[in-house]
Amino acid sequence: MARRIAVAAAFLTLALAPAALAQAPGPAPSGPPNVTAILEKGGQYTTFIKLMKMTQQDTQLNSQLNSSYGNSGGAGYTVFAPTDNAFNNLKPGTLNSLTQQQQVSLVQGHILPSFYSIDSFQTVSNPVRTQASGRDGPYTLNITATTNNQQVNVSSGVVVVTVNNALYSTKPLAAYSVDKVLLPEELFGAKAPAAAPTASEGKPKKGGSSDAASGPAGSADSAPTGAASARAVGWSVAGLAAVLGYLL
Repeated sequence: MARRIAVAAAFLTLALAPAALAQAPGPAPSGPPNVTAILEKGGQYTTFIKLMKMTQQDTQLNSQLNSSYGNSGGAGYTVFAPTDNAFNNLKPGTLNSLTQQQQVSLVQGHILPSFYSIDSFQTVSNPVRTQASGRDGPYTLNITATTNNQQVNVSSGVVVVTVNNALYSTKPLAAYSVDKVLLPEELFGAKAPAAAPTASEGKPKKGGSSDAASGPAGSADSAPTGAASARAVGWSVAGLAAVLGYLL
């Protein structure tokens, strides 16, 4: 009887072993994160992926992630990834109207040179530099946490988006989905008004005379010339003859 119980217990253990193995969580992914693979897995960032590849920002960012992986003191990176619908809502021809360098700046304006979780956005100091900013240049963002601290508002100066969906958030990379393209104010902001026209060079000077009338030819005191001089001489001769005739 005891032998039968032991055999049954052994059989039950073998039967349950595959099920237990199937329910065990898989090993955590090893190695640095790949931003392209993360966006491709998201399934709705085709345009942004193409734009990153065209500007070679995918290669640059993945290289930087490889360098910072395993470095606990590294700053990391944060990516705001616009969906395909975000690009479809742009005015037709918007991307094609940009130069290659402007397209680079557009992509870099969606990447922060620091890792930010949703919680860490609460203490961020504005304006926030992007990869397009350099040390302290333009192409910055303003990020503010909402009252419930579960989402943040991101402003580029032209558009404002709400972020609450993390595609990936493990240092050194945080990737968030946004439903609008973060159009930089430096490229899409209001243009400066045209300068007012300058005063005409022929504007009369103080006193009412202009340059054209102030010269010798236009002066009221200048001597007559040409036909006017001949007439003046003729009248002088005729007047002298009349005086002589009267005297004689």
